[in-house]
Amino acid sequence: MQTHITEAFLQTEAGQQAEAILRRCVHCGFCTATCPTYQITGNELDSPRGRIYQIKQVFEGMAATESIQQHLDRCLTCRNCETTCPSGVQYGRLLDLGREEVARQVGRKPWAALQRTLLRRLISNPAVFHGGYRLAQSVRGVLPATLQGKILPRQTIAAVLPQAAARKILMLDGCVQPTMLPGINSATVKILNALGLEAVVPPQAGCCGAVSLHMDAHEAALAAMRRNIDAWWPHIEAGVEAILVNASGCGVLVKDYAFHLRHDAAYAARAEKVSALCRDVVEVLTGEAEALAQRLTKRQAAPQAVAYHPPCTLQHGQKLAGSVEALLATLGIEVMLPVEAQMCCGSAGTYAFLQPELSQALKARKQGHLAALAPEVILSANVGCIAHLSADNPLPVRHWVEYVADLLDNSKETK
Repeated sequence: MQTHITEAFLQTEAGQQAEAILRRCVHCGFCTATCPTYQITGNELDSPRGRIYQIKQVFEGMAATESIQQHLDRCLTCRNCETTCPSGVQYGRLLDLGREEVARQVGRKPWAALQRTLLRRLISNPAVFHGGYRLAQSVRGVLPATLQGKILPRQTIAAVLPQAAARKILMLDGCVQPTMLPGINSATVKILNALGLEAVVPPQAGCCGAVSLHMDAHEAALAAMRRNIDAWWPHIEAGVEAILVNASGCGVLVKDYAFHLRHDAAYAARAEKVSALCRDVVEVLTGEAEALAQRLTKRQAAPQAVAYHPPCTLQHGQKLAGSVEALLATLGIEVMLPVEAQMCCGSAGTYAFLQPELSQALKARKQGHLAALAPEVILSANVGCIAHLSADNPLPVRHWVEYVADLLDNSKETK
């Protein structure tokens, strides 16, 4: 793509990055076929190609507008277009650059700014979220239908404590997961215990920073990254094998800490190490697949009819498409994939709150494809997708590690 980035922007790293990414785009339009928002709206400006052109215009000197901001906001950041793109355009990076520059020029209307600030502070603070969510659960029956769908019934799960072992793995607790779906972390620890791996969860670690990064709070995101690195570093120096993340949306960002902190003299080298150690739970358990399979060889119950929804952050963000399906097959669990398995379910972090109509349309589309498989249970790999697909769904939706942990419980193996 021919570009005419202004001289002022070319003097900045953001402008230089934007130009390099833009020049890779050949405007072929392959991305439009796999863009969820374009499939819903049919508007070229709501496609990756259209958004790329709008970002290009801004970096070429055209004044940013609220209309451009709206079209950029409508992007789910699912990065399906990156998987589709034959030219290797780093659309996610370009979108971040474009959103940051447009927000700098246009700002936000007071209500929109307040809404984003409240959401960010609620979600990224586990203690605040826990109190607020528990209150919402207690009055769920009287909430408007639109809010009821976002509040899951309280999940009562017995805590599973890590067992001491020579092999240690750091584990990110997550912001909302311990409150919304505590069974995910308990199941992960249960599996690690069975494999002789000790989960280490430093209490000083917190939000990965993704919520702030995508909601106009770049410095807050960097602060969250530094805090986590500080919390993890003593354990990294002591020789932990990996940093396990069982929410694929968080894993995308932790693997990207090195990029975001590349200019921070105090943290750049440590961020590189953290990114190198970060593993989605499927990567960790794939490395232990043989031992895990042995634990499940004498299970009592046959697997149910299982459908699997691969989160965008796992298949497009972390480039681990097919990984969960392959591991489950190794464990004797065959899963069914829905039509348009590569497409987003519409959750996308705070997207369901900020773009409710598009989010609901995508959810209905995904639920319909999953229901067509006639499964007994739906599995996924990200807390946001699970919560989103659970709403108005007669089928149970669970993290795949919960399903595997249940099979461990049903196993006749004693060792």
